Amino acid sequence: MKTKRASRSLVEASGGKSYLVPFVLVTSLFLLWGLAHGLLDVLNKHFQGVFTMTKAESGLVQFSTYIAYFLMALPAGAFMRRFGYRRGIILGLSLFALGAFAFIPAAFLHSAGPFLVALFVIACGLCILETAANPYATILGPPESAASRLNLSQSFNGLGWILGPLLGGALIFGAPEGDSMALAKPYICVGAVVSLVAILFFFVKLPEVKPEEERDVPAGHLSLALWRHKQFTRAVIAQFCYCAAQTGIFSFFINYVTEVDPSISNLQASRVLAFGGMALFMIGRLVGSAAMRWFQPSRLLMGCALAGAVCMALVFVSMGTVSLYALYLSFFFMSIMFPTIFALGLEGLGEWTKKGSSYIVMGVAGGAFSPMLMGYIGEREMAMGFIVPLVAFLYILYFALTCRPSRGG
Repeated sequence: MKTKRASRSLVEASGGKSYLVPFVLVTSLFLLWGLAHGLLDVLNKHFQGVFTMTKAESGLVQFSTYIAYFLMALPAGAFMRRFGYRRGIILGLSLFALGAFAFIPAAFLHSAGPFLVALFVIACGLCILETAANPYATILGPPESAASRLNLSQSFNGLGWILGPLLGGALIFGAPEGDSMALAKPYICVGAVVSLVAILFFFVKLPEVKPEEERDVPAGHLSLALWRHKQFTRAVIAQFCYCAAQTGIFSFFINYVTEVDPSISNLQASRVLAFGGMALFMIGRLVGSAAMRWFQPSRLLMGCALAGAVCMALVFVSMGTVSLYALYLSFFFMSIMFPTIFALGLEGLGEWTKKGSSYIVMGVAGGAFSPMLMGYIGEREMAMGFIVPLVAFLYILYFALTCRPSRGG
């Protein structure tokens, strides 16, 4: 179904004011946390070798990261409501940098535990950033282009996902044998960049934009009214499923590729992940952002969820090269899901937008559990573990089918 094209600029307020500069600054955050998440997929495979972990045990890398989203999402939302988006972003960046630099002492302890703690601290910062930046991007312009605007920002998140495996693969898999600082090196680089961005946000004044409908309401009334929005409730579940699917696929991509083709090394597989899977992920975000100017976000989500389920079915049956290409293509179809589910879930919430954002971010906790489950199911044959993202995509298809038409349609 086609929609009416927005008459205003993507980042223009109703009064004609441009939010271009705040939008560019906030979009830079998407690249940074994409980089952090992209590094995880290298760590997962590396931990299996260095710390002699099973596939299920290496899922603790993702668990220590994504469980932070579940624990921090509501406190992050409360902080944002009291102190605003700008201070929330600075706090998130500070924790991000602290966790990254914590990899330095962890490298001298020769144990997985300290690295997992450092990842948890990083994730607490990422949770705050996502709780702030996702809704902030949706309201920096016309409401009817919120999903398109968020997909554009998330496109740079896709660039971070490309850079993560490249940086991690080069500095970790490419390190000389016995290099005790191999795991710390990419995080030292990331910590330095994040620190500079935090300083920039400290000195640059951002407008505290609020949705037009936002107002103060009693906390109890807010919570009850929020959960009466069926589309929002389904969005929380859909986001949980999406993050379970995405994290599982990303985490075991290297395992799957090296099992299907043993001639491919871990370093080569990390490059395939960057230039193959993650590149398609970024292209999908760019294409999706443009397509939402003319097509309903829920319709695009429906098509991508169906295509993603088909890809996972082909990966599950393990048909060699065909399954490999299906795995690559799944990155393209996954690309629009997170921001689109997020935008559809917040649609029509008005005064409950910040609170709703916190609950949807909590759905990222799906990524904490799926790698361990997929690792357990696929311990002998990795293909079997991909039943988990298959089921997740089927629920997202259901969510898309039940969404009401977006505003501006």
